[in-house]
Amino acid sequence: MSCLEIMPKLGLTMTEGMLAKWHKREGDKIEKGEILFEVETDKLTNEVEAKDNGIVRRILVEEGETVKCLAPVAIIAAENEDISNLLKEAGADEEGTSAEKSEEPEVQNAAEKAGIKDVVVIGGGPGGYIAAIRAAQLGNKVTLVENAELGGTCLNVGCIPTKTLLHSADVYCEIKDSRNLGIDVGEVSINWNNIQKRKKRITKRLVAGVKGLLAYNKVNIIKGFAKMETEKSILVTKEDGGTEKVAFDNAIISTGSLPFVPFIPGIGLEGVIDSTGALNLKSLPETIVIIGAGVIGVEFASLFSQLGKKVTILERLPFILAPIDREISNLIGDKLSKQGAVVNTGCKVTKIEKAGNGLKVDFDKGNESFSVEAEKVLVTIGRKANTEGLGLDKIGVRMEKDNVCVDDHMKTNISNIYAAGDCTGKNMLAHVASEQGVVAAENISGKDVKMDYKTVPFCVYTKPEIASVGLTEEQAVENGIEYETGIFLMGANGKAMISKEADGIIKIISDKKTEEILGVHIMAPGATDLITEGALALRLEATVDEIITTVHAHPTIGEAFKEAALAAQNRSLNSVN
Repeated sequence: MSCLEIMPKLGLTMTEGMLAKWHKREGDKIEKGEILFEVETDKLTNEVEAKDNGIVRRILVEEGETVKCLAPVAIIAAENEDISNLLKEAGADEEGTSAEKSEEPEVQNAAEKAGIKDVVVIGGGPGGYIAAIRAAQLGNKVTLVENAELGGTCLNVGCIPTKTLLHSADVYCEIKDSRNLGIDVGEVSINWNNIQKRKKRITKRLVAGVKGLLAYNKVNIIKGFAKMETEKSILVTKEDGGTEKVAFDNAIISTGSLPFVPFIPGIGLEGVIDSTGALNLKSLPETIVIIGAGVIGVEFASLFSQLGKKVTILERLPFILAPIDREISNLIGDKLSKQGAVVNTGCKVTKIEKAGNGLKVDFDKGNESFSVEAEKVLVTIGRKANTEGLGLDKIGVRMEKDNVCVDDHMKTNISNIYAAGDCTGKNMLAHVASEQGVVAAENISGKDVKMDYKTVPFCVYTKPEIASVGLTEEQAVENGIEYETGIFLMGANGKAMISKEADGIIKIISDKKTEEILGVHIMAPGATDLITEGALALRLEATVDEIITTVHAHPTIGEAFKEAALAAQNRSLNSVN
């Protein structure tokens, strides 16, 4: 029995979908219920099952093509069955090509379409792809140029894969400690290969989701390296060596950043890795030295120490996690030490050299010299803007070192060229890049919006998590602000005790006279989710009293936020004032 396989309607608002992958090819046998193909919509990838048994006689839609819901995509029939009628029904010729694809809107000249612009976005990370989508939503014709994978550093070799590995480490620790939860289990071991496979699956699915979103918004994607030719055009060099010139009315530079490589003798030795190398290790090292204790370094220290590996941290500053409130950075330093990590601050790395089957790192601390040996050395000193080779100097874009200079509208000194994300050097966080991308796209489209950094949260995915927004206590002192602090210890919070993560605190910093909340700093389970309440408080210029008079559910981590606000008025109800 022959049948037409169609693009399914997977939701009330779905009108079309991109056929992401065929699981079967023409001539393959298939049984009813087997996965036939994958379809992408928004940020989801859905597997579609065959409706009948048979052979895939014709594939009518190629991978990557977008078609309307209920449009035919394949024909399944018996081996010698006549499928000519089905080909006609599908609107295909005898070769089986051409299904009903989504109609392209009528093309009009730019002059006939007031306000519609040709926009080029260079870079497909969280700044670039979001900028492209927003520009397209506003009616512009958008081309996105990306030299590597869509999603950028964050999605492919940064935020998402790192947090995936950290989650596996968290679960491993919980299972190991399950006896204290009243659960007896057998021996627990780490399957690093399977952890890596899960990381790749999640990354692949999210990258596919980005592709689907761009396709849905009719963004043209060109894979290649872009270089400025003029203020109105770029030249894209593709993988095969061919080039394509792309003209534009406006451009958004969003090329991200690269790991900063400091000058340390021996830094090029085998076994010295950056964060990308750490994410793709074939096996877990038993010993590792981490140079740099910013967010990346501390997260990797948390990961490897939770997995039972010997970690040594070397940090130049007298404290770890420089942007974080000092009280909390000290707490997480103590926590890492309890997990077995050795934390060295105020030290300078002088040399890396081979030592047996591993590496030796020499460093100075005060007037003394020390050394430590390990299988791997992870360098996480920081990141720098990825702008080399773009030709920005050729067209006169103002730069500071490698950073693209922009104003609060994300506009460069060239009136039709904007920039967003790490390449601006403003604040190297994925959510900042996305917001900057939106600001750039909206200003290109005639709106007047400015980037506001007041409510930008800062998150660290240790265990427990850390999150921060607004002024730290150190910054308040430095700026001469009269302030009050309200601190609540998570050891007095029922949900934190249940979760066995009672080591942290919530600290609220408020103006002494007005009680307006100036900063929120959290070390607690789910801190990276809870910080949104702090960011909203800053956005709305909320006072301590407005937090207090908001009813918080019990038992939750969130109620500790209210307790910290109460503590600012010296009237905490669940701790001693």
